[in-house]
Formats: sequence, C-alpha cells, structure tokens
Amino acid sequence: MAAEIVNPRSESGTEEAQEPFDPAFALHRGGKMAISATVPLRDKDDLSLAYTPGVAKVCTAIAEQPELVHDYTWKSQVVAVVTDGTAVLGLGDIGPEASLPVMEGKAILFKQFGGVDAVPIALATTDTDEIVETVVRLAPSFGGVNLEDISAPRCFEIERKLQERLDIPVFHDDQHGTAIVTLAALRNAAKLTDRSLGELRAVISGAGAAGVAIAKFLLEAGLGDVAVADRKGIVSRDRQDLTDVKREIAELTNKAGISGSLETALAGADVFIGVSGGTVPEAAVASMAPNAFVFAMANPNPEVHPDVAHKYAAVVATGRSDYPNQINNVLAFPGIFAGALQVRASRITEGMKIAAANAIADVVGDQLAADCVIPSPFDERVAPAVATAVAAAARAEGVARR
Repeated sequence: MAAEIVNPRSESGTEEAQEPFDPAFALHRGGKMAISATVPLRDKDDLSLAYTPGVAKVCTAIAEQPELVHDYTWKSQVVAVVTDGTAVLGLGDIGPEASLPVMEGKAILFKQFGGVDAVPIALATTDTDEIVETVVRLAPSFGGVNLEDISAPRCFEIERKLQERLDIPVFHDDQHGTAIVTLAALRNAAKLTDRSLGELRAVISGAGAAGVAIAKFLLEAGLGDVAVADRKGIVSRDRQDLTDVKREIAELTNKAGISGSLETALAGADVFIGVSGGTVPEAAVASMAPNAFVFAMANPNPEVHPDVAHKYAAVVATGRSDYPNQINNVLAFPGIFAGALQVRASRITEGMKIAAANAIADVVGDQLAADCVIPSPFDERVAPAVATAVAAAARAEGVARR
C-alpha cells in the first residue's frame, strides 16, 4: 500500500483515528530543489541580453570556439546525478520514480557542501548500453556525471564505458566515494594506533560496488592485505562460481590465501569493513587482532553493533549519524567535483581520489581520537580542502584543462 500523508484532523475538525502526520513527507512535498536564475530579468533590455538577440552572439562564439561553453554557460558548474533506481539505499530495485527523492537529496548535498549545482536524472531503463548511450547524449549539458544507486555488476561496466567515451569526470559514488572516506578514516585510525597501512590486514564483508572499490582502493593506497567476502564466503581463486568482477578481485586480494567463511577470515584480522548488511557474530569480532578497527557501515543496522564492537576494537565507525566516526560519502563527492570542475578535469584519476582521502584525513588534525578519526559532514573545512587537493592532483596528473 502506498504511503500517504495523513491530516490529523478531518474536514469537520474532529480527531481521526489515523497515524500522525509524518514530517518526512511534509519536507518532501513538492520536491526538495528548484531552478533559479542568476541574472536579472526586469525589463526588455534584460530580456534582449538574456535571450534574443543577445544570446545569439554567445551561441555563435561557442560554435566557433567550443571550449567557450565553460565560460558562458553553467556547464562547468553543474553535475548530472544519474540513476536507474536499481540499488537505492538499502531499498534495492525500487525503480526510477521512487529513486527521485534520493537523487534530489544528492543534488542538494552537492550544492550545500560543495557549491556545485546538480540535476537529478532517473532513467527508465536498466539496460547497460541504453544507459551509456543516454548519458553520452546528455553530456554536452554537464561538466561531470555522478552515477548513483546502480546495481552491481552493471555499475562497473557503465562507469568504464562512460569514462572511455566522455571527456568529463564520471564518478560512481557508491564505489569511489565510499572507498575514499573509508581510506581517510583508516589512515587516521592507523596513525592513532601508531601503525602504517602496510601493516594491516583487512576483511571486507560485501562484494558489490562498494566492497570491490574499497578493496582495490585500499590496496592502491598501500594496505598490507585484504580479503573480500560475499554471501558464499571469501572470494578466492579456488571458487568456481565467481563473476568476472569477483575473479578480478580474487586475483588482486587475499595474499594470505584464506578460504571459507567471513568468520574464518576475521581471526587475527586488523580491520573489518562492512558494506553488506547482515550480522557478524560477536565471537568473530572477538577473534580479531588487538587494537582492531571495526567499520560496520550498513544502514540502519550495522553488521556489528557499536556496543559490541567497542568491547574489542580500538576504533569503531559506522554509516550512521547518531554514532561517532560516521563514514559518510558527503565528505568526499562535493569537494571532489568542485575541484575537478574548477580545473575542468577530463576525468577523475586514482591520484585525485587518494588526494581527496588524504585531505579528509588531514582535516581531523589535533582532534584525532578514537571517537574522531573522520571529520563531521558539517565541518565546513572539508569540501574546500578536498577541492584544493583534487585540483592540485588533477594538474599534477595532466588531466586539468585550466
């Protein structure tokens, strides 16, 4: 049955025996965003400049020098937030219309935290090639593309194909945003316990978009070893049921050669990273190495409840806002796109992502503590620091065009 907003009073003014008014529906009524003009439109002179005939001069100039589109339109300041509605939050495949409240939310986060305009685009197709072709055709209007809530393994192919065909940043936030913020928190947790990333062995619960991206990114950043587990256990070379993506992960990870269950892999592990849901038995958490880190990021129910994790771990993080150390993608994507758009980057490189993670970690500074290995999403220093670091990395890696 569809949810509805219920007026607590009937038309006659008498109380009704219905559930109370829900503020979430009240906030969303009419949507959470709108388009507004940045120039005045007061009289015929304004109209002649903003539209015809004045606009024709600008169109002609852009036709002759296409790069001028960045200077004389909103292109260099706006991102397309694209989804097919197949992996929305923890709700799963709920379709494009039902995904729109989330995409609107993403767009206002871009604006609030990064000063970047964003447009939600929910597509009525789940076909990989149709999504790619649609985004390619829309791309002239945007300076970047943020892919959102697209199910694995299609999300990997969609991102790869778009990166190959477009000369603007394409970023699947469920993969890379999560990985960047995880690395930032892990760097500070290691620093707090006087260890290096190379000394750590991690276990990731979840071999979807986030789990795969985190594994690759942590290894790129110098993590000692990582094992990834899906519903059937550790993703290892001896398994015959792996997808192409998981076969690649099996080749890159698990230097220790562990096979079997997640619980088996956790014995003696330094880090647990949860991006899957489910529940990890307390005995498995207890079997981890001394001074372990538990990053249980499933929402709303972490794989390891913080009360349990604190019994055994030196640092505990979740994806929830009501506990310390929230691993929240909003720490990453607004600043990453702000920096990339600032220098008109043609893509987002691994170096730019690592620069973003380091910038997020550095914001913590002298506040570093077991309950503060990652800054708050409302820390106003984060997005500017990330943008500056990403822009510098883009220039260093030769993908900046200004």
